[in-house]
Amino acid sequence: MAAVLRLRKGLIKVTSSPSLRFIIKSSSTHSTCIDESSGLTEHQRELQRTAYEFAKNEMQPHMEYWDEEEVFPKETMRKAAALGLGGIYIREDVGGSGLSRLDTSVIFEALATGCVSTTAYISIHNMCGWMIDAFGKEDQRKQWLPSLCTMEKFASYCLTEPGAGSDAAALETKAVKDGEYYVLNGTKAFISGAGSTDVYLVMCRTGETNDGPKGISCILVEKDRPGLSFGKKEKKVGWNSQPTKQVIFEDCHVPIANQVGDEGQGFKIAMKGLNGGRINI
Repeated sequence: MAAVLRLRKGLIKVTSSPSLRFIIKSSSTHSTCIDESSGLTEHQRELQRTAYEFAKNEMQPHMEYWDEEEVFPKETMRKAAALGLGGIYIREDVGGSGLSRLDTSVIFEALATGCVSTTAYISIHNMCGWMIDAFGKEDQRKQWLPSLCTMEKFASYCLTEPGAGSDAAALETKAVKDGEYYVLNGTKAFISGAGSTDVYLVMCRTGETNDGPKGISCILVEKDRPGLSFGKKEKKVGWNSQPTKQVIFEDCHVPIANQVGDEGQGFKIAMKGLNGGRINI
């Protein structure tokens, strides 16, 4: 039997078919050829409904303004975090929601109907939090993840460099030990959220250049560290609700205690983060 659902601004009629449940647009700006909730559990359907409603009420009405005025909508994202979307697949003991990767994909697909640019940043933020959750020491998890899960603080992922894009293992940003600190020098490029976020997960070379990916470590850098600065905001065609800039390190001293995972494990951490992030994108 056909069912009628309310989705965004119009009514969607859902009809049954032996192979697919087709959705016919009635008077809506949202249309798709299949029922997006088909095959989901009731819990996943509820997650999807919640994300659609948030996208409709909190994101879509402002999407055009955010893009035109290049607004990074922190307060809206904090509202999303209040629903558990600041740490979707982070463990619950530090404030995360502890959901699965499939649950996460369902949520991001629905959020993107409100603002794809902002949703993409929320995905990056979640990826950074997961990297700390999965590879960080217990004290790092407890120090950083509660405020990231509430989006009191925001995170950026720093891998790409002006001369190391697709060949990320060739990165040149250097971290040299000096007592209890790493001293960072180098530049990261096209970093989402740069300048507006609080925590930077930086992939940098702690070994020799000929060590390749095995010479790369992951270091957490706070925004207020001396020696950390940012380039000009990149001009983009769309996706302007998240600023994109270079992240520049000039003798930036960071405690060795801020290393996430083991020395030389950074490239593995970076790739594992991207493997999950790509599903959401």
